[in-house]
Amino acid sequence: MPFSSSTAAAQSTGASDRKAGIPQVALAKAQLAGTISGQGGTMMTSRLGMASRLGGRLKGCAMALALAALPVLPARADTHAGVGVEQAEAEEAEASRQRAALAEAMSLGGLWIETQRRYARIPAISVAVVRGEQTVWSQGFGTIDRQQRVPASGDTIYSICSISKLFTAVAVMQQWEEGRLRLDEPVSSYLPWATLAADARESVPVTLRGLLTHSAGLPRESAHPYWTGPDFPFPTREEIRSGLPGQPSLHPASTTFQYSNLGITLAGEAVEAASGEPYDGYVTARILAPLGLADTRPGIPAGLYGKQLAVGWGALTPEGVRPEVRLFDPRGITPAAGFSSTVNDLARFAAWQFRLLRTGQPEVLRPSTLREMHRVHYITPDRETSWGLGFAAWQMDGRNFVGHGGSCPGYRSTLMVEPASETAIAVAMNAMDDPGVYAMGLGGLMASRLDAKSYDAPESGPVEFEAYAGFYGGQPWGPDSVILPWAEGLAWAELATGDPAGDLTRLKPLGGDRFRVMTSKGEERDVVTFVRGSDGRITGVERFGNTSPHLRPLAAGSTRP
Repeated sequence: MPFSSSTAAAQSTGASDRKAGIPQVALAKAQLAGTISGQGGTMMTSRLGMASRLGGRLKGCAMALALAALPVLPARADTHAGVGVEQAEAEEAEASRQRAALAEAMSLGGLWIETQRRYARIPAISVAVVRGEQTVWSQGFGTIDRQQRVPASGDTIYSICSISKLFTAVAVMQQWEEGRLRLDEPVSSYLPWATLAADARESVPVTLRGLLTHSAGLPRESAHPYWTGPDFPFPTREEIRSGLPGQPSLHPASTTFQYSNLGITLAGEAVEAASGEPYDGYVTARILAPLGLADTRPGIPAGLYGKQLAVGWGALTPEGVRPEVRLFDPRGITPAAGFSSTVNDLARFAAWQFRLLRTGQPEVLRPSTLREMHRVHYITPDRETSWGLGFAAWQMDGRNFVGHGGSCPGYRSTLMVEPASETAIAVAMNAMDDPGVYAMGLGGLMASRLDAKSYDAPESGPVEFEAYAGFYGGQPWGPDSVILPWAEGLAWAELATGDPAGDLTRLKPLGGDRFRVMTSKGEERDVVTFVRGSDGRITGVERFGNTSPHLRPLAAGSTRP
């Protein structure tokens, strides 16, 4: 049965743009949004919806910059290691401030994500946020089974599709560290059978570096229609091998960026050939188990379908319905697109990277090896697309980002990592939609709250901000909004926007239920007044002589608007 809702209020909130190709400038950004992986390479999905949401989506890429503004949570100082007591207290105070700020950001973030999920008819979304080695927030939204009874959580399993490539890349680099693989050796040295159809064009050899950077000139896919539903007939390893001699190269090696699931599949084969161990067993024993990624595996656990593994759903139709997508078996394409995982495990994977780079102690990889993977190894002549070893790698506003997206039948995911600030966001969903919107929107809220200057209490004394928190009516002019505590003041936030931080209005306390509207530049504007009923409870908020009614309070710990 297709996933739908009893109401049709948002039937027009979903649309798909099918494109023959994606401009090179968009590749790295789209990789994080989960649009360049699996079949997503020829389709970019967008939710147009109401004008405010469209405006937010157009600003979405800029919101990724928010991660660069996030400071690292200070580690607790060790006075026994020669750190002074005053410094230790100052660092603990800063850490406490940041924890409180993030708690407010996540409170609003959860409400925003749940609202967006309901507008887009996405059955389930899971999100995790990492700061340093801590998963500071993990939350599930919606349900993962057909009956809509099993709630999503940070431990819900999803196909992560092309995020699988990161684990294959780590495996390649382990074998490189051990001297069994060389990045610039022809792949045929390790896989004698891996030869394509004869090509008269002059070319340098296809190497592992070329495979990991998608610059080897290989076809995007193996010669099988595995992105075609409803059955998604993924090939076996033997079928991939047998079809390879009939496939021509698309480009001479090292001349063109061409995203290739076939290429990373061959990289996985090289790991098996070099190590002498089956690929699945190798990555489990050498990567997943040491990192404690108990819910991450090469393959899809069909026995957990609808229990812990989310049921997958397709793209939103004009009628506001998402058809169910049949569960697939990635088979021979597993190294490129076949892993399943949880956002909590992806958070642990990101935390490992931060720990490795900070401590300098080898763990699964040497720190220098991970830095080499994060470094750009291929850049297009127009300098618009760049790639590390397995990782999408790009720079915005002078800051370096790495990560990957995933898009397989019924599932989308993204992992965004900013090493300098030790911040990462993982998002997974069981529908064909855009996870990058949620990662970037949440990152924007985090940066906005951490950067917000707290207001002083008014002369009348401390304010009980929780008394004003709740949902306020916007009909017929617009959707309902939420008001909640924010940096010793209030935030008046739109939940139907694609840019929650950009569309947030701060309210500065003046005392006596009066608040000053403040611009993002700190400029003072008009005064709003909260209205109370005869029982003293808030009944609305008045601005410009008009009142928005107070609909209901915020439920403690709830993310449902």
